[in-house]
Amino acid sequence: MPDALLAHRTFEDLVRRVPIRLDVTTVATVDEQVVGFAVAHDDELEQLYVSTAARGSGVATALLRHAERVIAANHRRAWLAVVDGNRRARRFYERCGWYDGGPFDYRAFTEDGTTVAVPCRRYVRDLG
Repeated sequence: MPDALLAHRTFEDLVRRVPIRLDVTTVATVDEQVVGFAVAHDDELEQLYVSTAARGSGVATALLRHAERVIAANHRRAWLAVVDGNRRARRFYERCGWYDGGPFDYRAFTEDGTTVAVPCRRYVRDLG
């Protein structure tokens, strides 16, 4: 994450941003503990997060497949942004049938309404 965006990603910013996406967020739990979540908004998988403890357990794949079904209800193609250096995530998405659609600058919003360009790779999945 660029330093210019990191400066805006405070706890207060998170508290402000979370409520606007709750209706498109799916949470994964194991033994009543939250271990991950996915945010599928419009045709974009905006976020996919799995705790370190749950990695390799199938939670990420389950969340990803659920998000694909949610997006497929209204779109034939899904996309997501991956920071170029996140090789682990890129390998995961490729194993799950997503392909690298090339580089682009993801415009991340800040609390004051401006955006910060985050160099990313656009991953795409055709949903049929």
